[in-house]
Amino acid sequence: MNSHPEILRFRIDGMACGACSARSQRALNNMEHIDSASVSLADGTAQIRPAEGALDGGLEPFICEVTERVNKLGFTASYLPPDTDEHDLWESEQEKTKADLAVRRRRLATEFLFAVPLVVVAMGSHWGLPLPSWLSPHESPLVFALFQLLLTLPIVWSGRDFYRHGIPLLLRGAPNMDSLVAMGTGAALLYSLWSTFEIAAAVTPEEAHAGVMGLYFESAGMLIALISLGKYLDAVSRTRTSEAIRGLMELTPEQAELMLPDGGVKEIPVRAVMPGDRLLIRPGSRIPVDGAVAEGSSSLDMSSLTGESMPVDVTVGDEVNAGTLNVSGAFVMEACRVGADTALARIIHLVREAQGSKAPIAGLADRISLYFVPAVIAAATASGLAWLLFGHLPFGEALRVFVAVLVVACPCALGLATPMSIMVATGRGAQLGVLMKNGTALEHSGRLDTIVFDKTGTLTEGAPRVVSLRAEGMDENEALALAASLEAVSEHPLARAVTEEAGRRELAVSAVEDFRAESGGGVLGIVEGKTLVLGNEKLLEQHGVTLSAEQKAALEALADGGQTPLLLAVDGTFSAMLGVADPLREETPGMVAELKAMGCRVMMLSGDNERTARAVAARAGIDDVVAGVRPDGKEAVIARLQAEGRHVGMVGDGINDAPALARADVGMAMGSGIDVAMEAGDVVLLRGLSGVKTALGLGRATLSNIRLSLFWAFAYNVLLVPVAAGVLLLFGGPAMSPMLAGAAMSLSSVSVVLNALRLRRFC
Repeated sequence: MNSHPEILRFRIDGMACGACSARSQRALNNMEHIDSASVSLADGTAQIRPAEGALDGGLEPFICEVTERVNKLGFTASYLPPDTDEHDLWESEQEKTKADLAVRRRRLATEFLFAVPLVVVAMGSHWGLPLPSWLSPHESPLVFALFQLLLTLPIVWSGRDFYRHGIPLLLRGAPNMDSLVAMGTGAALLYSLWSTFEIAAAVTPEEAHAGVMGLYFESAGMLIALISLGKYLDAVSRTRTSEAIRGLMELTPEQAELMLPDGGVKEIPVRAVMPGDRLLIRPGSRIPVDGAVAEGSSSLDMSSLTGESMPVDVTVGDEVNAGTLNVSGAFVMEACRVGADTALARIIHLVREAQGSKAPIAGLADRISLYFVPAVIAAATASGLAWLLFGHLPFGEALRVFVAVLVVACPCALGLATPMSIMVATGRGAQLGVLMKNGTALEHSGRLDTIVFDKTGTLTEGAPRVVSLRAEGMDENEALALAASLEAVSEHPLARAVTEEAGRRELAVSAVEDFRAESGGGVLGIVEGKTLVLGNEKLLEQHGVTLSAEQKAALEALADGGQTPLLLAVDGTFSAMLGVADPLREETPGMVAELKAMGCRVMMLSGDNERTARAVAARAGIDDVVAGVRPDGKEAVIARLQAEGRHVGMVGDGINDAPALARADVGMAMGSGIDVAMEAGDVVLLRGLSGVKTALGLGRATLSNIRLSLFWAFAYNVLLVPVAAGVLLLFGGPAMSPMLAGAAMSLSSVSVVLNALRLRRFC
């Protein structure tokens, strides 16, 4: 009996919005044989944990049960076996996405090709544009109506998915945005077609002109075109999340060098590497799988896993991870974990899972529509029938009441409220150096109450620098010149910090003789006839140089301050102590203080050791510190904060930050960071850390703006639906004509647009 079944993955095609993925997830979780299910709109997959005993009858019946349930919802499900290659799956997704975007582009071109002339023809007379007599609404009203109908039909056909998806969902009692569009445009089309019929049947010019006033073809056509444009831009935005996966996959080399029993080397695909294989790792190459050093020693750039710019020295027995970069000597490693078991593969999985777990923007319009749209349909139907059966109005007049209710309650403003505010806000954000990738990021930015920072490259500059120098028995510049001469032939990142500092001081370097590097210790050589030793305390002691109590105290002070000490001995005598560190960005302390003033809890995560991390945090003004964490640990910290009910923003710049950036409610990537972090994040900060405050402020302003727009849009509908239903007729007043209903609908849309434009003044 399989008491703890594994998680099964399914691909689900046909999901168009967050409501689709939420409905699929809800339906799967309600199945008897499923313990839990999570559906991701981002990558179109479902992760399902079967209930205990669900697989007793075999895997195939369970797969059939799941696919049938999903298919009944109008989507298509297919099982993804455990051995499905992530790279192949990603490539398949990219091909599908490209094909979908191509279809959307063609349809969008068709819609605007006909919508623009449709609006010109319909509104030309109001704008003072001359129309030929054969098309004039006054001289040829029937031609005027039929010409608009001919322009509208291709738009409706191109936007048929709104009706194909929206109407069935409406009938199932689960309307989404497509249902709102189908309702609004359907009402406008219905009344326009009825008015066209009235024009054709008109006996007098006055009757024909009255019919012309009831044409709303341009409203339906342009609404379809504009919302299609928004859907296309949203789809383009969503495709960029997959670039994070591409960047992570590119960290693993395609080939590995296998050591043969006879001492030779054979190049094989990384997929063919098996646990126990011995691999040759050359300088400048990336580690292909997880394992341990079997022969030799080297220094590794592990920033892809820890985010730290300082290299890590490894020797026999030390662990090495896939994706890390060998920066110095060659060595032989033994493979331990390969394929999906490597640390890098787990990071890729975390990014995919976290991106999928973030709920897309659950717009208030969708939530309102669940009750509002059915209520409006019921009210419109009841009003029309009541006036027809009990009010003794002619059928045409009763139909006018029915359509007036639908038109005045058309959720155009509800549909415009969120995208208009987001459109203006994202444009303003770009002007201020904050790139919001989607509306979800903007909305969530306004709700953040906890900001978590990566250390290296985010709070700090991201590159080691000589930040302190203490010389004994010689001038500081002389000591630095000797150290730089020795380090000029080294490839170590700390060496680069020393030579760059010498360059900033315009010091000349000299030739080195008998240079050699001691792995994990430092470097030695002869410069200008002087024997130099540069490295850690252990290396100096190995060459007969012992530090005094005062010098050891200074060494401890450097470490407490978050600096890596480099000790210089000249001809067997201690001569200088260089402190190398990754300095804070200038704006860091002020920005942290401003975030605290905004009521945010500020934390720092770092892969560095506790002492260094806390020293940096203290200078930045941050009290909450979690040190010594790898990518999965950072992601776990974010998840724990979210479990406490906090809305978490993560700010980072490295590949190691990708899982945490994806897991956070809003991931903010430094514009100077590597591409993977920028793609995994929701927000890109082009002007440094000051953009964090801008993102929070803009998000809060946008949320307030959206709420106000939705209030007015909804208020128009609620107040005018009874009027359109004929309440005033009961008291001898006039009935609201569909034309006035359309004007009221337009007024609500105008108010929404004007309100959204206020965000252009945000600073």
